[in-house]
Amino acid sequence: MAKITPRSQDFSEWYLDVIREADMADYAPVRGCIVVKPYGWTLYENMRDYLDKRFKDTGHVNAAFPLFIPMSFLQREAHHVEGFAPELAVVTHGGGEVLEEPLVVRPTSETIIGYSYSQWIKSYRDLPVLINCWNSVVRWEKRTKPFLRTMEFYWQEGHTAHATHEESLAEVLRMLNVYYDHMREDCALPGFRGRKSINERFAGAINTFSVESMMGDKRSLQSCTSHDLGQNFARAFEIKYLDRDNTEKYCWTTSWGLSWRLLGAVIMVHGDDQGLRLPPRIAPIQVVIVPIFRNDAERSQVMEVAEPVCRSLKASGLRVKLDDRDETPGFKFNDWEMRGVPVRVEIGPKDVASRSVGLARRDLPGKASKSFVPQEGLAERIHALLPEIHASLLKQAEDFQNGNIRECFTWDEVREAVQDGWALAPLDDHPANDERIREALTAKSLNFPLDQPEGEWACVVSGRKVRERALIGKSY
Repeated sequence: MAKITPRSQDFSEWYLDVIREADMADYAPVRGCIVVKPYGWTLYENMRDYLDKRFKDTGHVNAAFPLFIPMSFLQREAHHVEGFAPELAVVTHGGGEVLEEPLVVRPTSETIIGYSYSQWIKSYRDLPVLINCWNSVVRWEKRTKPFLRTMEFYWQEGHTAHATHEESLAEVLRMLNVYYDHMREDCALPGFRGRKSINERFAGAINTFSVESMMGDKRSLQSCTSHDLGQNFARAFEIKYLDRDNTEKYCWTTSWGLSWRLLGAVIMVHGDDQGLRLPPRIAPIQVVIVPIFRNDAERSQVMEVAEPVCRSLKASGLRVKLDDRDETPGFKFNDWEMRGVPVRVEIGPKDVASRSVGLARRDLPGKASKSFVPQEGLAERIHALLPEIHASLLKQAEDFQNGNIRECFTWDEVREAVQDGWALAPLDDHPANDERIREALTAKSLNFPLDQPEGEWACVVSGRKVRERALIGKSY
């Protein structure tokens, strides 16, 4: 088993080592792209399935739209094309001929969906339209890292149309909360819901909201976004409806997305120097059974118990792997620790004799993780243990995050805080202030949390009186 770089030594190298050694992904022959291997893809699928159910439970339906978008569609919304221009991959030839109009490889779908909505929506009876897509997009990134920033990445993007701004804004905040609940309840990830600054808004939106999460190196990851598009795209694409009063009105639209970078967050928030630590709900394998024996006689004796135990755990609904490889127990322990399996069941000759098993949980270190329990009632015991492991991972992550955020009220305090964590500081939402933070501190305003205390303070950059505080830190 290869060694991985300690997190404290080089967090970036540790992250790449874990992805490689846990057999999650490999580099593709195309620069900036990755091949996702079965273990990594299953983890993504599990996250996707939980999120997809949450969407459907809130009335959304899935659809698919083309990968290629006419260049003229992007040019209809000026801020949108300006914001995405540096990242576009453009097709100019097809079938050996020059195309009459260049096609953009989908960087996001507002424009192609806007066109479709203009064809479908005619009356107030057609509203709201609540559609989600699971797809990949292409953005021509210069600096890439697996799952966090790649030229092609997988995600979901929701696009909705409404009769009023009140309805569309409620949708924007509802989906922000859906993401927040998915992060906490499925992925054991804490974060802060908030509004992005003017500088950080999605191109073409009137407001963008996000959940910002602290990674293990104290940098922020924008885990998801939800955009209030106002009527900007509706006007650009003539998305109109005939209202009850027989007048034609423009729709109010939203878009919201969460990509596989949340998988990267799971790695960076929960992982340790032994590799992954996966929350049970999304783990590809929830329980691994490791039989322990020294010879063929012991192997036969142990497998007679291990195989029925495996069958009973699977029958109870657990995702189980019986590791009968011809490797040493130590190798197997290290391998499954690297892959972050929440629970390991060890069965050796002594366990067979005593009708017990060794039970090790991945969320705790050393001796605290290990116990010996009866074979009888093992499935029920593990089912009860998995929520404990989830709660333990969430608490560890939340304690780390909250312990590395400092309340600041002066520029000098902010400058000191962002060297090794985040600042929570009064900030005037103005592009010039964002630029000062970026240039002087190599940091950024992450978001203005929705939960704000009452008060008035001096902006740490301009000195102007404000009633909001922003999270400020270094980010991915």
